[in-house]
Amino acid sequence: MPGASLRVVSYNVHGLKDDRAALVGLIRDLAPDVLVMQEAPRRFRWRHKCAALAGDLGLVVAAGGLPSLGNLLLVSLRVAVHDTWCMRYPLTPGRHLRGAAFARGSVRGGRFTVSGSHLATDPTERPAQAALWKQELSRLDGPVIAAADLNEGPGGGAWRTVEDGFTSYGEASPTFPATLPNRRIDGIFVTPDITIEKYEVVESDQARRASDHLPVVADLLVPSE
Repeated sequence: MPGASLRVVSYNVHGLKDDRAALVGLIRDLAPDVLVMQEAPRRFRWRHKCAALAGDLGLVVAAGGLPSLGNLLLVSLRVAVHDTWCMRYPLTPGRHLRGAAFARGSVRGGRFTVSGSHLATDPTERPAQAALWKQELSRLDGPVIAAADLNEGPGGGAWRTVEDGFTSYGEASPTFPATLPNRRIDGIFVTPDITIEKYEVVESDQARRASDHLPVVADLLVPSE
């Protein structure tokens, strides 16, 4: 069955606190079809800020922002967006409210659903969030792409929960902290009907200036109808 190519980038942008010009230049060079962002604008004037960021990047807003607590899905004009929604995880008093964003889309006859999330730093809070996100992911039909900052590596329970039944890349480089990465806490996961043609963590001076995380890039082949 022929497939449609799709480049997905997952990136924790650190609340846009770092070198914005480096961030914009890096993402434009990567030319994603789908950009899954964590720590995107989620507060005052978030709609304007998300739209302005998308414009700087040459992309358009699909879903996210405040409704998903800073998870943002941006897409290129190659991607048609058919449906979007967001979810929020229960608030643990004294912690950050977190959630996930979802979008159903298609590219050149290949349909897919993409979701992005950012799980808690607290190891006692994180497993329940992973389970809730996975429950929602499991309800989806067809090809699914999940991308997140999980705040733990492949050996952790939350990572294993999200990865269960999905395909990821076992030998990827660490993603955090960008200046001297020693932890792989950012990942892209796909259902087995999607082929991962290339998977890499971008390590460059520009990436180290752009955020405290390094971006993850996956070139995928989505089955065509």
